[in-house]
Formats: sequence, structure tokens, C-alpha cells
Amino acid sequence: MSRIGNNPVAIPEGVTVDVKDSVVTVKGKLGELTQPYDTVEIKVEDGNVLVTRSADNKEQKAKHGLYRSLMHNMIEGVSKGWTKELELVGVGYRASNQGQKLDLALGFSHNIILDVAPEVKIETISEKGKNPIVKLTSHDKQLVGQVAAKIRGFRKPEPYKGKGIKFVGEELRRKAGKSA
Repeated sequence: MSRIGNNPVAIPEGVTVDVKDSVVTVKGKLGELTQPYDTVEIKVEDGNVLVTRSADNKEQKAKHGLYRSLMHNMIEGVSKGWTKELELVGVGYRASNQGQKLDLALGFSHNIILDVAPEVKIETISEKGKNPIVKLTSHDKQLVGQVAAKIRGFRKPEPYKGKGIKFVGEELRRKAGKSA
């Protein structure tokens, strides 16, 4: 039994949820998101979104909690938004942005220039004596995570010195080096 799927998702003020033809549309002050669904039923009642299933087969049980979580993330996104922060750890690692182009200097022979989707807002923070931070903000949680994972993939943190691109607050598993 899905315990997550049974919980209703509250709809805050300023957010509208429409369910038509197996597609849910959520509109809010930060934007609009759509999500197709199948095998479960989604209803809007008394200011809540309810996800129900008609049978207890394996596929419906699996998708029950999934679609409830997707509805929660969509409603949270259009009302508050989602943010991910990446920290560049390493000597000479720099980040800057011009509009939607992110310019990363990560110790390669050339800078990496990444065009980011227009739905994601980029902000780079560089303070003297601290590691540069890339801040990604959007109403779409999946898109923010995908862009953050792509940026992190350019230079994953290594376990000996901890150099690379990591999420702010991420705990790295460190290894001891050679002992002489």
C-alpha cells in the first residue's frame, strides 16, 4: 500500500489545477507545468489534489505514489520555486554567466560554455577567499535537477582532495592517500 499516494496535496492560494484528458495542468505565479498520467485517477476536491487507484496491481501501486509526488512538486514549484546550488572546489575554478550562457573554468585547456534552458535562472556568486557558487532557480524541479547534474558531470568531486563540482551541503566520502 502506498502511504505517500494516499496523502492529499493541498493547493495554496494563487495556484490552479486542471485535470483534462489524462493531463494535469498546474498554473501559478511562477509559471505553468503540465504532466500526462495513466493507470491512476487524479481529482481536485475541496482545495486538495487526490490521487487514487482502482486496483491493487503492481503497476498501479508503483504509479500511485509517483504521481502524488509529481503533483506535490509541480504545485510547490509554481508557488515557491526550486533552487539548487553548486560549489566549485579547486584552485583556479571559476564560474560566470552572461544571460543564459554559463562559462566554467574547470582546469581544462578551454572553458566550458553551457547554454541553459530559458526556464532556469542562473546566478553566479564569486567572493574573494571562497569557492564560486552557481545558483540555479526554476519552477520545474526536474529541469533544475537535470541542469545541475549536467554541470556536476563536467568535473565530479574526487575522493582524495575533494576537488570538483559538488552540491552545497553535500557530504563527500573521502579516502586517505598514500602513507609513506
